[in-house]
Amino acid sequence: MNNITIYDVAREANVSMATVSRVVNGNPNVKPVTRKKVLEVIERLGYRPNAVARGLASKKTTTVGVIIPDISNILFAELARGIEDIATMYKYNIILSNSDQNKEKELHLLNTMLGKQVDGIVFMSGQITPEHVEEFEKSPVPIVLAGSMEESEKIPSVNIDYEQAAYDSVKEFIEKGHKHIAIVMGPIYEPDISNKKLDGYKRALQEAGIPFNEELVVEGDYTYDSGIEAVEKLLDGEIKPTAIFVGADEMALGVVHGAQDRGYSIPADFEVITSDNTRLSLMVRPQLTTVVQPLYDIGAVSMRLLTKLMNKEKVSENIVVLPHRIEYRQSTK
Repeated sequence: MNNITIYDVAREANVSMATVSRVVNGNPNVKPVTRKKVLEVIERLGYRPNAVARGLASKKTTTVGVIIPDISNILFAELARGIEDIATMYKYNIILSNSDQNKEKELHLLNTMLGKQVDGIVFMSGQITPEHVEEFEKSPVPIVLAGSMEESEKIPSVNIDYEQAAYDSVKEFIEKGHKHIAIVMGPIYEPDISNKKLDGYKRALQEAGIPFNEELVVEGDYTYDSGIEAVEKLLDGEIKPTAIFVGADEMALGVVHGAQDRGYSIPADFEVITSDNTRLSLMVRPQLTTVVQPLYDIGAVSMRLLTKLMNKEKVSENIVVLPHRIEYRQSTK
């Protein structure tokens, strides 16, 4: 344990603590000969400047808070990777916290991080409520939403157009002649990403003159198990779907395996398009046709946007919408 303090360095080098502080913080107002002496003592004693203490002096801890629902979810893991890489490039440290998508915990973590004097926060959640926005607006440091939506567009965010992505996927099914198209998605809140996907699904059906059927809409909770339950519900229903659009890869794996366990074959019995293009979409047979959501880029762009806001640089676009496309694999014909 290194307990060498700035006081020890000052005493040993026979200078004031203010001088040591100037040397450590790269302040040019120190004589070269003094600087050299102080650096030699720092080296010899193995003094490690405390980042927080240094931050108090400069009002910059160069730390960014990242709040995500669950790092064990591959979707958030890929987003977090993009955030981390850009943070490292710009020499920011990261404090990462899991909120379990629990509103009380999210707001508590937000305040904890602000108490730790972070310079900015990247925030991810499936549901951003007006209460969240109110807290964000009170924040003394910038906040950017990554892969998360909030209706008022007051808070900077980076996403894809989820409504359009769902519309594109369902239109793809319709053009192949499908009439019974199901959607398996995450919990529906107002407003949120699942809701946008449902809007896109409905718009594609409406344009094609296909009646909307409540029975073909199944809510899951983004987990593998909820995908299995969703497909069982669909297969036991009055109307069997010939195509399924799934709102997340982990649920899509459940949908595929649940169907296979019941003796169905994909894409022969029904086609599947999933939503995120995480690595999971390639780890299942058949490999899944998917909306390519550039997760790493969403993380990276949101962190870059945050660095600009933290440094008070000019930002041309606070609400960033990245492009998506459909990658065709073996779960569609």
